[in-house]
Amino acid sequence: AMHGCEIDDHGTKRGYSQYGYDGEDFLSLDKSSLTWTAANPQAMITKNNWDATRAIAEQRKAYLENTCIEWLQKYVEYG
Repeated sequence: AMHGCEIDDHGTKRGYSQYGYDGEDFLSLDKSSLTWTAANPQAMITKNNWDATRAIAEQRKAYLENTCIEWLQKYVEYG
């Protein structure tokens, strides 16, 4: 799994949540629709399960837009 966030020079905040399997892309979160994007046919079962459990996407989005950004700002502030 790979999760992260960034703040660009203009203050725009972005976050991403991606999962891989066996060295390949597997799923990624579409934060605007709170759905998961399957990178290959094998990911469809997990995508459908996670889409049905919206709380997973909501929790991940909250982390990316709040906790992750807060920690990033602290790291930048402390240099």
